[in-house]
Amino acid sequence: MKSESVEQKKPQHLGRKKLLVYTILTTLVLISAFMVVYQVYLYRHDFREFNTHMRDREDINAEWGRLLIEQQTFGATAQIGTRAVTQLRMYSPPTAQTVVISLPTEPEQKK
Repeated sequence: MKSESVEQKKPQHLGRKKLLVYTILTTLVLISAFMVVYQVYLYRHDFREFNTHMRDREDINAEWGRLLIEQQTFGATAQIGTRAVTQLRMYSPPTAQTVVISLPTEPEQKK
């Protein structure tokens, strides 16, 4: 009779150990699955943020190019004025030599 009770305790004890091991393993698998999902979420969030920064960078580079063109345009205007004075001997006439022509106003035209 003693041997039967020892044999019955062994399978029950082994069954509890197996259940505990399976429960722990299942919990670890679920935790691992949730961590994978969370890592994918973080990756996508970071990738969206990266793309936003890259678009901002492209916009800034385009604006920088426009500013360089504008700077060259204003620099060219100064060069044209300097060359006109030095090479072509052009100058602005003094006020005494300036003639202002004005158009007649509307009531005078009717007369």
